[in-house]
Amino acid sequence: MQPCETIPARPAPPSSGGLRAWVRRELFGSWVSTLTTLALLAWALWALPGALDWLLWRAVWQADADACQAARGMGACWGVITEKHRLILLGRYPLEEQWRPVLATGLLLALVIASGMRRFWTRWLVLAWVLVWAVFFALMRGGVAGLAEVPTERWGGLPLTLMLTTLSIVLACPLAVLLALGRRSRMPAIRGLCALFIELVRGVPLISVLFMASFLFPLFLPVGATPDVLIRVLLGIALFAAAYLAETVRAGLQSVPQGQLEAANSIGLSWWQTQRLVVLPQALGAVVPGLMNSFISIFKDSSLITIVSLYELTGSLGLALSGDPEWRPFMVEGYLFITAIYFVVCAAMSRYSLWVEQRHARGLAR
Repeated sequence: MQPCETIPARPAPPSSGGLRAWVRRELFGSWVSTLTTLALLAWALWALPGALDWLLWRAVWQADADACQAARGMGACWGVITEKHRLILLGRYPLEEQWRPVLATGLLLALVIASGMRRFWTRWLVLAWVLVWAVFFALMRGGVAGLAEVPTERWGGLPLTLMLTTLSIVLACPLAVLLALGRRSRMPAIRGLCALFIELVRGVPLISVLFMASFLFPLFLPVGATPDVLIRVLLGIALFAAAYLAETVRAGLQSVPQGQLEAANSIGLSWWQTQRLVVLPQALGAVVPGLMNSFISIFKDSSLITIVSLYELTGSLGLALSGDPEWRPFMVEGYLFITAIYFVVCAAMSRYSLWVEQRHARGLAR
């Protein structure tokens, strides 16, 4: 026997990860990408010094209206945020009771963050949602445990925005799944009703839905049976969101191969078991970007509730500055402040969507 020939060791392939590889791939991957990157860098180097000068170096940070007036055109007036941050973030909620919406919002944010972590995905999470919502409304509304009662008309700012967003999503998602399944049903009546609801709601703007829920809906109810305006607005947003989410879910349902349904049928699964165990996990995982896009839209569209005199984050900003002639000229700084809040929340939702996509892709690759 001839001795085995020794094969020399080959060098390891170049790493495809890390910051350097990402920069080379994403920013300098082609000549078009390279030119775009260089053009944006040149623009940033030209615009950044002036922007930093206005935003930071010459800005007024103390709540001094005279100093802000003297710095107009040269530096930003962040003193308006120092002066008006309570009214912007918490709306018209009574000043002496503002610890309640702060605590309620903190609990809600903690629950939302925990719900996004896989180690908390247990049956106890549903109970946690029920308890946190009960505490949230008890703190915001009052009337229990010696807390002064605060009507919903005085709720506002960030707590109202987050409450409407999360509750609308919680209510809209199950309804959207049922509408998507109904639109693919073999029963013409169910399919027609679901299609009619989806097309009717998607054919009007959200502001019209809010107007009808707030002003027209009470006309069809007996006197004294009109629900709270906040409940009407919440249901309007949830129904509107469900119509859009239903089409996204339906796209995911159509992406599931027919062979999956046939395999489930061959092992004796019922229709509901097939949808719950086979179809929906694949369908929802395939449309995570579309679902998150709709969730972000719900968060931003909550600003339209000012039409019914409910002042969420954007409305509270107008309420804080429009009626104060000293601080009204610094509306731009106020909008930059709430823009930063919207950006942080939307960016966090987008990054979480990317994490879910990656986990779903790894699960399919196994």
